[in-house]
Amino acid sequence: MSNEVLDNRGRGQAGWTWPSVHPEGRKFALIAAAASAACAFMAWETLAWPLGVLVLCIGAFFRDPQRVTPRGDNLIVSPADGLVTLITKTAPPRELQVDDGSGVPGMQADEVTRISIFMSVFDVHINRTPVSGTVRRVVYIPGKYLNADLDKASEENERQHILVERGDGLKVGFTQIAGLIARRIVPFVKPGDMLAAGQRVGLIRFGSRVDVYLPAGTEPTVLMGQKTIAGETILAEVGKQPLIEGVAQ
Repeated sequence: MSNEVLDNRGRGQAGWTWPSVHPEGRKFALIAAAASAACAFMAWETLAWPLGVLVLCIGAFFRDPQRVTPRGDNLIVSPADGLVTLITKTAPPRELQVDDGSGVPGMQADEVTRISIFMSVFDVHINRTPVSGTVRRVVYIPGKYLNADLDKASEENERQHILVERGDGLKVGFTQIAGLIARRIVPFVKPGDMLAAGQRVGLIRFGSRVDVYLPAGTEPTVLMGQKTIAGETILAEVGKQPLIEGVAQ
């Protein structure tokens, strides 16, 4: 199904398949598998079985399923699988605003809507770009490892800011934030890369969060407490400000 065009009128072929394991996780799975095999060879079953289970857990954590990304010039899709835990008004991070010497202006300092998506250890941790465009900034900031569900994690935790500029000049920024267990943010992109909406941009190991800064005059189409799917869930439509209410049930 990779790169196949599907639509809402039945075009395309769809079926369930086992998700692949991202190369970033294969090395950990191989190490655990080798250790399990060695323990089994030495008849240390009390270690061999837990290590065998660990191999499965690593494969599940680093799973990289295919996604079908909706096409639309003004659509902003979710960069992460997870739970929408914060929707608030705030200025974009300073690193996405200031002149970085590249000659490309950053985001404005005005307040915009920020959507925070919390990823548990059970979620897919491959992150994707919310829009098509050119990567203008990738800024890594060392920091703490507070609970990623806390609002202050946006400013205090280890994080990586990414700024993508569409062909019409519209900029969308998002931030990968490490959490209590996360200890490494792995980028797949660099400034100057051209991306299609929903393309993989990086991952965060073990429980974390992604913040998305919507363009001015744009409000989300997701609700607090809603689950999102990276590359598929539509977070917002540029220039639209709907009021959507939901009921937890």
